[in-house]
Amino acid sequence: MTSAMHLVFHHTRGDFIRKLFAIALPIALQSVMFSSRGLVDVLMLGQLGEADIAAVGIASRAMFVTTIMLVGITTGGSMLIAQYWGAGNHKGVKESTALTWMIASLTAAVTVVGFSLFPSQVMSLATDSPEVVALGTDYILLTAFSMFGVAFVASMAVGLRSIQKPGLSTFFSGIGIVSNVFLNWVFIFGNIGAPAMGIKGAAIATLISSAIEVCCLYGYLYSKKHLLSFGFHEMVTVWNRETVIRFLKLSMPTTFNFLAWAGGLFVYHAIMGQTGVQGLAALSVMTPVESISLCVMIGISTASAALIGNQLGAKDLESIYYRAIGLVVVNIGVGIVTATLLYLSQIYILEAFTALSDETRALSQKFMLVLSVGIVLRSLPMMAIVGVLRAGGDVNFCLYQDLVAQWVIGIPVTAFCAIVLGWKPEYIYALFLLEELIKWFGSTYRIKSKKWIRNLVEN
Repeated sequence: MTSAMHLVFHHTRGDFIRKLFAIALPIALQSVMFSSRGLVDVLMLGQLGEADIAAVGIASRAMFVTTIMLVGITTGGSMLIAQYWGAGNHKGVKESTALTWMIASLTAAVTVVGFSLFPSQVMSLATDSPEVVALGTDYILLTAFSMFGVAFVASMAVGLRSIQKPGLSTFFSGIGIVSNVFLNWVFIFGNIGAPAMGIKGAAIATLISSAIEVCCLYGYLYSKKHLLSFGFHEMVTVWNRETVIRFLKLSMPTTFNFLAWAGGLFVYHAIMGQTGVQGLAALSVMTPVESISLCVMIGISTASAALIGNQLGAKDLESIYYRAIGLVVVNIGVGIVTATLLYLSQIYILEAFTALSDETRALSQKFMLVLSVGIVLRSLPMMAIVGVLRAGGDVNFCLYQDLVAQWVIGIPVTAFCAIVLGWKPEYIYALFLLEELIKWFGSTYRIKSKKWIRNLVEN
């Protein structure tokens, strides 16, 4: 074993790894629950027809763009909360949570107005099928209001993760997903006296289950007088120019980064729409499957950000670099295992989508192979960006790297091959991974530079 690898092993073994998985597993479970909502909608609507699958796929991807934007807003708060917690400053933890909630809620209000005014225009960006546009418009009009639920839950979830208590938000996410499945069964198919509403029923179920999750989470935190249960006093204290500007300096690059990335995913969806409804239906099947497949890696990466942030706040700088390398290795290993399991179980997964035609099912099998490769390819950039670089506030590098990899290289190349060259859907789907290959090398270089090792809360 080389001296470098010995140091990596020395600094990541034992208690550090145990703490990593203690935080990561609840986050991964919460991610599974969040992704399951989209999968449940696709599975249940998939019994109705491919147009419903395509419509909910496009609408969900549009909602995902705004969800990611809200997550980006809360990430600025998570950086501060993690380091305040590491420094033992409970007042800073509560005030940062309050500010995160206020800014996320204002952002959610803007997105709700936008979706309510322009639902059909959003759908038309990705497809020219009148049936798909009409179905998706109904879905967007109702689910738009669930963005408030996303903002409220995400604000508390990042705080709980940063103080190493992710299990609470995971538990209440479980309540949300169980209620969503039940309400889908009621409103999509018309059970226990409710009318069968199809895709509109799925939207109503999403909205109601989101409200249930928010009420349960906040009811618990405030009844227990939890550290994160901020009040009017904390809101007034942090709502000043200096504090807001510091928050925005951290969160806006990440928010713009997330928004540009998620917007790029929607553009990829629109590019696939140029290949026809079959390509859209197959991609709509892959999207929730991909989200669930990535959940363990997301959990490990997010947990790593909390641990790295805690160490930076506590000024434990000596071991951080080697722990970062060890975390990357762990995530790659998890990616390989996940990809292998996904590929081996693809037949059973696709059998659940009963409404797919033989041609779309065959295309989905080809997509599964690409997706399996993509999971391994995403493992290093995900840990580097989510778990390491952003924990040190290196948000500008992450932003510029994503913009170049996705918007300057990935999207133009994919669009050219789809629209001009007329490549088959499976080859277009493979080109979605070009940006991940670029970020693999860029992220590796940045971690080795050690420029991301910074304390953000030291006066």
